[in-house]
Amino acid sequence: MTRRRLALLLLLLAPLASAETVSLTLAEALERARAASARLGELRALEQGAAAAVSGARAQRLPSLGIAAGYSRNSNVPEFVAAFPGEGPRTIFPNLPNQAYARATANLPLYTGGRIEGQIAATRRQSDAARLDLAAGESDLVYETTSAYWSLVAQRASERALREGIAAYESHLKDSQNRFDTGVAARNDVLSVQVERDRAELSRLEAESAASLAEANLVRLLDLPADARIEPTSARSDEAAAPVELAPLVAQALEKRPELAALRARAEAAEAAVATARAGARPQAGLQGSYEYSNPNTRIFPLEGDWRDTWSVGVSVSITAFDGGRTKAATAQARAQADAARQAIADLERRVRFEVTARLLDIRTARASLAVAERNLEAARENVKVNRDRYQEGVSLSSDLLDAESQLLRASLDETRSTTALLVARAGLERAVGR
Repeated sequence: MTRRRLALLLLLLAPLASAETVSLTLAEALERARAASARLGELRALEQGAAAAVSGARAQRLPSLGIAAGYSRNSNVPEFVAAFPGEGPRTIFPNLPNQAYARATANLPLYTGGRIEGQIAATRRQSDAARLDLAAGESDLVYETTSAYWSLVAQRASERALREGIAAYESHLKDSQNRFDTGVAARNDVLSVQVERDRAELSRLEAESAASLAEANLVRLLDLPADARIEPTSARSDEAAAPVELAPLVAQALEKRPELAALRARAEAAEAAVATARAGARPQAGLQGSYEYSNPNTRIFPLEGDWRDTWSVGVSVSITAFDGGRTKAATAQARAQADAARQAIADLERRVRFEVTARLLDIRTARASLAVAERNLEAARENVKVNRDRYQEGVSLSSDLLDAESQLLRASLDETRSTTALLVARAGLERAVGR
């Protein structure tokens, strides 16, 4: 090998050598995905915002206090001086160019027709919905990460099975070539093995690409460096689980699915919004108070250029006599939104029932497929052993051994796919039920 070719090879292998290798169990992958998920971060922020909205709604029950201060310089104006019988001239309207004040005001709602209570109830249920959205997002993330993890495991297992199959074809091809060279085998025997070997190599390349894609997806979910290499360490488990009936699973899903609970919370928030909208047609009562310290104090006559204080306390009652139908329209809109939320709940409940049914059928189908694949794999291994012995003894044709090797490769791939399908189906059922 020339120096130039060696340098080029080292340059190509450098990224592979520097790539980080991360060994992860499924539990570790899920923990890392939860910590790295930007989607969960977004949902947590929305949950915090919804909790803040509840605090803001509750704060409407408390008094509001305002403090203000100001100073102004005015132009000089003629003073108004009046003379009264028996008294000397008296200044009624003095020239006071400098004016300053400090004022404190307080307001306390006494009766709002249910507006504040409705807003508190609505924001509280919206906060519950935001919390449940976070739980639903985490459930989706767990399913997506689990599927990506087992997909990577399956593609790597398929690639290994294909490599083993290619090695068997290579051995068979070498033996067939030797037999052809000695005149005891036909050319088509060699070509048949070569074709099967090439097909297996193409399938291996496809499995390798699929494994790389699954790895890239897992790297995205775990927020790993782009060149990281993931080594799954959790073994595929195909143990049979106890049979599960559909009805209890559906009942559990309808009770525990966070998406359903969130939608129910939003429906209750919409019902509370109806009460809030109705409050616009009811009387509003409040308590107000103020204290002012100013120079001059305009509430004291005659005006004097001194700092004087005054205060006031009062109760106000108001009702909107006519608003052009705005309150009625707002109430109708809120009621329609509540009705829409109830219809959405009914629709989601039906879809949840269907999803649980589909996932349970997936498990039953995958379990039956795995049982068949395991028996087929055992039979294929025995068939290869028998045909190899017979071929070496010269009592079996090369095509018989080739068929047996091809059957073994397909059986091995079927067993891998069936095991992975069962694992993914179980994860899908866990998500569908809301566990």
